[in-house]
Amino acid sequence: MDFGFTIAAYAVAAVLFILSLGGLSGQESAKRAVWYGIAGMAIAVLATLIGPGQGLWAVSIILIALGAGVGYQLATKVQMTQMPELVAIMHSLVGLAAVFVGFNADIMINALSGTFAENGLVLGAVAEDGYTAIGLPKEIYDGLSSFGQLIAKKTGVEIGILRVELVLGIWIGAVTFTGSVIAYGKLAGKVNTAAAKLPGGHALNAGAALGSVVLAAMYLGGAGSWTLVLLTLLALFIGYHLIMGIGGADMPVVVSMLNSYSGWAAAAIGFSLGNDLLIVVGALVGSSGAILSYIMCKAMNRSFVSVILGGFGGAKGEQMAVEGEQIAIDADGVAAALNEADSVIIIPGYGMAVAQAQQSVSELTRKLRAKGKNVRFAIHPVAGRLPGHMNVLLAEAKVPYDIVLEMDEINEDFPETDVAIVIGSNDIVNPAAQDDPNSPIAGMPVLECWKAKQVFVSKRGQGTGYSGIENPLFYKENTRMFYGDAKKSLDELLPKIA
Repeated sequence: MDFGFTIAAYAVAAVLFILSLGGLSGQESAKRAVWYGIAGMAIAVLATLIGPGQGLWAVSIILIALGAGVGYQLATKVQMTQMPELVAIMHSLVGLAAVFVGFNADIMINALSGTFAENGLVLGAVAEDGYTAIGLPKEIYDGLSSFGQLIAKKTGVEIGILRVELVLGIWIGAVTFTGSVIAYGKLAGKVNTAAAKLPGGHALNAGAALGSVVLAAMYLGGAGSWTLVLLTLLALFIGYHLIMGIGGADMPVVVSMLNSYSGWAAAAIGFSLGNDLLIVVGALVGSSGAILSYIMCKAMNRSFVSVILGGFGGAKGEQMAVEGEQIAIDADGVAAALNEADSVIIIPGYGMAVAQAQQSVSELTRKLRAKGKNVRFAIHPVAGRLPGHMNVLLAEAKVPYDIVLEMDEINEDFPETDVAIVIGSNDIVNPAAQDDPNSPIAGMPVLECWKAKQVFVSKRGQGTGYSGIENPLFYKENTRMFYGDAKKSLDELLPKIA
């Protein structure tokens, strides 16, 4: 099978991936977009298996079967609440793959240099006619892998470019790997969610980055593969230290940022392997992840560069003391207020996802709307622990899409709202973002639900939540705490809505 078929198949797959990405912008087109992505990946895998460099069919099929089995198990067993950490750990695998491919390319270059030298030749030398002077005996050339044959035909300049590509791939991949592992640990509650840095903070990151540049220059200057090993260790440290320095309040941005890193790592793999599709897909993922991270940073009033460098999510000074007490209310009290209200805004958060309460929320919405009440949902750009987390849950529960509004569309409506119901949210409804300049979330735009006539907060207990930031909303005079598991609380409330 020649390169023409492979290139054509990759072009079709790339178009399908672009259509898939574009289709995810709307709820109605999302399902179709997913199928575009599935079809594109199937074509890409098939083209790779039967295109140039084909071989090792048994190993390939076994690996594909194992990967499909693991993917199926994850898809059927992982809860929606675990999706953020699943995405994070998947990013780590892409980063690790980039590291392995980079080292493989270096090993292959060194091996071919030795093979050429043994035959009195120089890898990358160019003949008078402008073509690479391979000159290897046919039996030796034919015995090389497809990757080896690809490198053997490169000129000296092209091999130099390949070395640059593999250095970038290893560095980005290593940063992505440890950063994603730490992000997974924080999202899964296995690592402290508070921002934490070693003594020296940003100076350590800057020193490691400068050391990486020096080692990269030494490698490109011919110092040897040991420089790649040290560069990888520094990059692994940078990934670890960057994400450890970001607090829980910024974790949605971190997931998006790591998604971008994994895309650029995949693009670097594509350049090293000479695979056009990997370059296109990596660029799509990398650029879209970067754009999403930028949009989310703006929504949180964060500096994009500062988030990338780590260090957000920690207190800036002594925070304002919270005065008052949390006043509890039972289902009867909430039901009475809802039965009398004309307008209701529901604010879902990660607590709703944990309790799997979206179906109960959907039923509550249906009953209230059947009584002629104006019910809408307010979605903060970083609600949950994954971009779009709440939108997916509400769509799953068949909540009408036209009543699900973004923060900018609904924030000014709270003063005219009778009841605001907060279900498992903390930071996105925290007035400290506006009132306390020393708060870790100071300046972050939030849903101003405290301006509604009555606010009910469905919450398990009096803890500060995932990010560890105290919320003055819970102590305001018009706020009542509806304690308990969100699903059980709502199921108790539903029969009382008459």
